[in-house]
Amino acid sequence: MARIAGIDLPPQKRLWVGLTAIYGIGQERARKLANQAGVDFNKKIRDLTEDETNRLRQEIEKEGRVEGDLRKEIQMNIRRLIEIQAYRGVRHRRNLPVRGQRTHTNARTRKGPRRGAVAAKKKVTGKKG
Repeated sequence: MARIAGIDLPPQKRLWVGLTAIYGIGQERARKLANQAGVDFNKKIRDLTEDETNRLRQEIEKEGRVEGDLRKEIQMNIRRLIEIQAYRGVRHRRNLPVRGQRTHTNARTRKGPRRGAVAAKKKVTGKKG
């Protein structure tokens, strides 16, 4: 089983699909990394040799941030926006959409389930006659 950037890649998948399991690597970047490492991107991950795995690992490290470093950088950027009280930071803090989407009717994913209007309780008044 190939382990790159702290992630166990799924052995039954092709290389270009399996590399997308690493945070920060999409399909196009996976193909590009495989070509740079000199590995066939249509090869199954279980068929990779140790040498090919090492070359891939080196290319990914050379290329830039992935996994933990990338997640940490994104969180730091969000924290900075919140601290300087930028509009985007306020939206992050309130857990609302950040990129200008409407919220009057949509945005349920970000806002969470609807809070239904509390049904008004009927007051019991004396005896019925």
